[in-house]
Amino acid sequence: MSKNYPIEGSVYHVFNKSIAGYEIFNNIVEFSRMLNTIRYYQIENPSTKFSKFIKVNSDYSKRIKELLPESDQGRLVKIVAYCIMPTHVHLILKQLQDDGISNFTSNIFNSYTRYFNIKYNRKGPLWEGRSKRVLVESDEQLIHLTRYVHLNPVTAYLVDIPEQWHTSSYDEYLSNIEREEDKICEFDELLDIDPMSYKEFVADQISYQRELKSIKKLCLE
Repeated sequence: MSKNYPIEGSVYHVFNKSIAGYEIFNNIVEFSRMLNTIRYYQIENPSTKFSKFIKVNSDYSKRIKELLPESDQGRLVKIVAYCIMPTHVHLILKQLQDDGISNFTSNIFNSYTRYFNIKYNRKGPLWEGRSKRVLVESDEQLIHLTRYVHLNPVTAYLVDIPEQWHTSSYDEYLSNIEREEDKICEFDELLDIDPMSYKEFVADQISYQRELKSIKKLCLE
């Protein structure tokens, strides 16, 4: 079977980018909208579209948590890690059923496109195309991938340290989320994370990742 075809029970790095680097997350409302869309569409067969769901549920973060099945049954994916950037989205996903990742990504990116186009009175696609995905083949690859994802805002010089970027799962990895309904990721079965050790592991790579990005940019010019 091709590695590009998502395999049930496997973990993938999923990435999608806006057309021409257009900034599609401009404020906390838009970042939050995408984040809650991601949370909602883990459900295999939601009873309604997310846009209708939030209209009838004032505390929809708590309601989403209640709707998510505790077992893998009835869910498309598990969120292992994420980072939402102004122009793109990184997700690390565990597929729970056939076509789970394909259905999940189709739902979240189409849903956000409808929201954004209505809000800004625009038409047409918002993303470059179908999301790209890469199979994660080892625990070592996975832990390094989470670091790469969490360092994206730092590498882009949007913040100095990853704790300052609040639309990534970094706070969850450091156990800095207080409300249970605000937790999105489920990584305990895949990774043994000690918050202090993980913080050092991530911080140790900041300079190198920024330098690597600069080298890549020079090579493309």
